[in-house]
Amino acid sequence: MGTVVAIDGRLRSEASASVSVFDRGFLFGDSVFEVLRTYAGVPFELGEHLARLERSAAKMGIALPVDERRFAREVGRTLEKAANPESYVRIVVTRGRGPLHIDPRTAVSPTRVIIAAPLLALPGELYSRGVDVVSVRIGRSTDGTRAAGAKVSAYVSNMLAFWAAREAGGHEALLVADDGQISEGNSSNFFVVKDGEVCTPPLSTGILGGITRAIVERLCGSLGIRFRERLLCTSDVDGADEAFLTSSLREIVPVVGLDERRIGAGRPGPITQRLLEAYRARTRELTSYG
Repeated sequence: MGTVVAIDGRLRSEASASVSVFDRGFLFGDSVFEVLRTYAGVPFELGEHLARLERSAAKMGIALPVDERRFAREVGRTLEKAANPESYVRIVVTRGRGPLHIDPRTAVSPTRVIIAAPLLALPGELYSRGVDVVSVRIGRSTDGTRAAGAKVSAYVSNMLAFWAAREAGGHEALLVADDGQISEGNSSNFFVVKDGEVCTPPLSTGILGGITRAIVERLCGSLGIRFRERLLCTSDVDGADEAFLTSSLREIVPVVGLDERRIGAGRPGPITQRLLEAYRARTRELTSYG
């Protein structure tokens, strides 16, 4: 058990895994990636993650080096070699090696990396008590570019936002424009619940189309919960009954405070809890988990 890495299809131990210092992923953050987890050893929604990886790569002008089936087989081999009870999986595709020049056309052979590491257990209080988020005014590296909405490795803005949020005592940063408009969390999608309706910012704002976000939309339909995409501002959060964030690793996490102000009753709300229960039921259904 432990961490295993596949580089261009060849399995490596954590200690022996390396890529060239001339790889553009290292030099410029010129790469795209996906993160997912397993349930009972089965990678959850792998097909959806690989499809999004392809969309991100297309926006960056990176040609995937292998097709989805080959990627899936390589993920399976890496997980089998790692032999963890549950794994964190990270898939990265860089533009590849090139000279010390910013021109992306100088690299033509993409590098692919798959990392399977032990999944760290998340504290139960994330779900039983909820978390606080902190608004941070910072732009994303892809805003206003052809790569808007892509999951790229140039994550400095997100990293600094997270750092600022943690220094302020928050679990996650909520990325907010100068006019108060909310986009997303530093590594999550964000939702509010008001009068029984679940609302989240539209994809047209350039946010990441989260895999868990899409599942939540479908679950709302099956549970008879109203769902709507609309622009959200911090004032909408102040007036919300509930709020939550979503990500592949954390599933659905109740948000009970923004910038030290309580949201709703200040505890996880009933719609958030219903959606989390339904989400976990879906993981069991699709992976025969539990």
